[in-house]
Formats: sequence, C-alpha cells, structure tokens
Amino acid sequence: MSRIALYPGSFDPVTNGHLDLLRHALGLADKVVVAIGIHPGKMPLFTFEERVAMIGEVAEAAFGSLDATRIQVISFANLVVDAARDHGATFLIRGLRDGTDLDYEMQMAGMNGTLAPDVQTVFLPASPDVRHITATLVRQIAKMGGDISPFVPRNVAVRIAEKLADTA
Repeated sequence: MSRIALYPGSFDPVTNGHLDLLRHALGLADKVVVAIGIHPGKMPLFTFEERVAMIGEVAEAAFGSLDATRIQVISFANLVVDAARDHGATFLIRGLRDGTDLDYEMQMAGMNGTLAPDVQTVFLPASPDVRHITATLVRQIAKMGGDISPFVPRNVAVRIAEKLADTA
C-alpha cells in the first residue's frame, strides 16, 4: 500500500519554506499531493495554473525528475479532509514555524480528526533558515519593491516581478 500525503495551502507564491516542507514530506510519503486551496472570495496574485507551473518547475529543480514525479498538484474548494480522501491520502502535512502556528494547527487537527478520523495530521517543523518565510510577507515585500530572492526560488522571483510589472 502506497503512503499518500496531502499538503494543502495557497502556494501564492511557492516559497523556500514550502519547498522545505515538501522535501520533508517526500521523506515520509511515497506520493505527495500538493493541494492548492481555491477560495472564491480571495484574489490570489497567481492563477491556479500559474501556481501549478511554478510548483512543477521548482520541484524538478529542487528534487530532480524522479522525485518530482512523486508530486501531484491539484486544486480543492471543499474540506481539506474530503480532498485528502478524494486523492487517497491518509495524512495531511502541516508546517509549524512557531508557537502561533502550533496553536492554530492544533485546532485544525482536532476539527479534521473529528470530521475524518482516518486522516491523520502530521506536523513538520520548518527548518531554521526558512522559519520566518510566509507567502503573504513575500507578496508584501515584492509589492513594495523589496528583494525577495532570499525567500523564493529564482524562477518564482522572476515570475513575481513580471506579474507585478503587468499590473502596474
């Protein structure tokens, strides 16, 4: 039986922190389903298709083609536990940067555990060098003209710059 993990998030944009967690998730699972949450009320910087392309590019660059084939990118607009079940995942990957994340994630794990006792939540601590990175802060820094190169892969930084130039 194959171990399938679901790694949910917005990935808008994919950051070095996301890649750190994905690397750890690949060590635990045979396949990792990266699940991009689609929320009608939110206006992401990148479309779903653009995020899929970025994740594919950075996965191939970071992990090589063999491990990149163990990653599937999907969208979901329903409950994360339903998305996990729909894709055969038996556990969710959730990253922890600090105590604030832990408090929130414990609440979510409790709710998800009640809704779907067959889907476990696995917490992975962010590596110290990426612990401070959030996609929200990356977008804010980029919009204000700051250097985001320490926080995202090079191709993502290029795409952000192009996207912001198109909207200016």
